[in-house]
Amino acid sequence: MPMLAWNQIDTVLLDMDGTLLDLHFDTHFWLEWLPQKLAERDGLSIQEADALIRAEMDRTAGTIDWYCLDHWARKLDMDMISAKREVQHLIAIRDDTLPFLDALHDSGRQVVLVTNAHPGSLSLKVERTQLDQHIDTLISTHEFGVTKESQSLWQKLQQHLGFNPARTLFVDDSLPILDAAQAFGIGHLLAVQNPDSKQPHRKVEKYPATADYRELLEAIRAAPIKV
Repeated sequence: MPMLAWNQIDTVLLDMDGTLLDLHFDTHFWLEWLPQKLAERDGLSIQEADALIRAEMDRTAGTIDWYCLDHWARKLDMDMISAKREVQHLIAIRDDTLPFLDALHDSGRQVVLVTNAHPGSLSLKVERTQLDQHIDTLISTHEFGVTKESQSLWQKLQQHLGFNPARTLFVDDSLPILDAAQAFGIGHLLAVQNPDSKQPHRKVEKYPATADYRELLEAIRAAPIKV
């Protein structure tokens, strides 16, 4: 069980894909469904379509364009939201997410979603999951024009929300993004070992890590925020 100092945590910042939602939807969409759709439309082989998509991913990695559906729509000449809706049945909340969110709320903590996902993708996933009913504030980093990989984002986010970095927990499945949060001074960090339900659990050594938030519930409830 990851050891977190809950008596020193007032604010919890949470990633979405792979952290609150099963990453399988995104993995399937980008690596299987989209190459197939592009190949069928443009008369390409699956390998050619996949190579085209991966080349653009490599070119834009870590930038807002990597996550921007408007960018991909222009690049591929495709309505990306409509394409995502074709496999929206795969969008799913992790089994341990709602108990985790409810425990955080019941303990008096501020709970904020901070995702690099495009607002259109965020809206689709909220529509499918009603995740917004369990979170105080939902933020797409597109509002700020930079991603969580950037120190600029963390500065803007702190100014926007007014949280105390030393008393904030950030949870994400991306180790480079956790690195960026640590560099900014976020005091408490938690990695996700099993972002995609169809993939093996990862071994994470650099940060406290979990494969099931339910192992944290007792500790969260034992350290409520004192008003």
